[in-house]
Amino acid sequence: MLNPLAHLNEKTLDEKSLDQKATRDGFGIGLVEAGKRDQNVVALSADLKESTRVEEFAKLFPDRFFEMGVAEQNLATVASGLANYGKIPFITSYATFSPGRNWEQIRTTIALNDVPVKIVGCHAGLTVGPDGATHQAIEDIATMRVISNMTVIVPCDASEARKATLAIAKTGKPTYLRLGRSNVPTFTTDATPFEIGKAVTVFESETSDVGIIACGSLVYPAILAAQELGNEGINVTVVDLHTIKPIDRDALIALAKSTGAIVTAEEHQLMGGMGSAVAEVLAEEHPVPIEFVAIRDVFGQSGTPAELMAYYKLDKDSIKVAVQDVLKRK
Repeated sequence: MLNPLAHLNEKTLDEKSLDQKATRDGFGIGLVEAGKRDQNVVALSADLKESTRVEEFAKLFPDRFFEMGVAEQNLATVASGLANYGKIPFITSYATFSPGRNWEQIRTTIALNDVPVKIVGCHAGLTVGPDGATHQAIEDIATMRVISNMTVIVPCDASEARKATLAIAKTGKPTYLRLGRSNVPTFTTDATPFEIGKAVTVFESETSDVGIIACGSLVYPAILAAQELGNEGINVTVVDLHTIKPIDRDALIALAKSTGAIVTAEEHQLMGGMGSAVAEVLAEEHPVPIEFVAIRDVFGQSGTPAELMAYYKLDKDSIKVAVQDVLKRK
């Protein structure tokens, strides 16, 4: 595991000092860059080009942008045809609609044929906020990682989302990129490495009692929790598991062996999510006590992002509690 952010401290991680952007914004920047680098990159929207941040790409490359309207099944099948003839399509919508509404078309026309369509699910998780349960995709990691040939990536901030967008444009594989609407602190930089399938250590103690494995919007709170726990005498290593599939088995096994206890943290249902993927690996390779910070078999509701994250126990304090609980079982 890499540790490119070992220099971070309480001052550099102060939320007020960090740029605040949504991961969808990083995707929009990355998509334009990918389009400039490769003329085969195309974008398709289901009548949500502004919300999914493909508007700038559409302005710069009007001949490579396709507005499909509110027709998510068609969005996927048209993209699969374009990919079969050499294009690299990015299809964008809210995650509740794509992959939520067109899962069968993604499975059969994209993944089964192993064509390089990039499914970009925006507004995923609870932090879409006041839009409520109907628009809060909290099952999508589970439904997408179960599909053969599918890569699943959940960036932690806008910078990582940009790098992920550029990386998946080159893979030649079906990929699900999960993005959020709410602004989150951008704590990684252009120099922070990103490689599909490789976990990144974002906070590390010399000798750790617990390993926290987080993805997406929970990575930053996990780092803050680790800092506070360190001040309380509990040493923690935090890993950004941005790629859920293919999962970095070696990194997970090494972390479990070095710490003897694991906490996973994600803005998603517990069942079938990132934590489940981690548990599958460790159950086979190196079983240790695990606590899960996740949504527990309920739908979302309307509220501000901060209210919802606290209500569903997905915040910094909830991660600290999970660390303390897993230590009791160690």
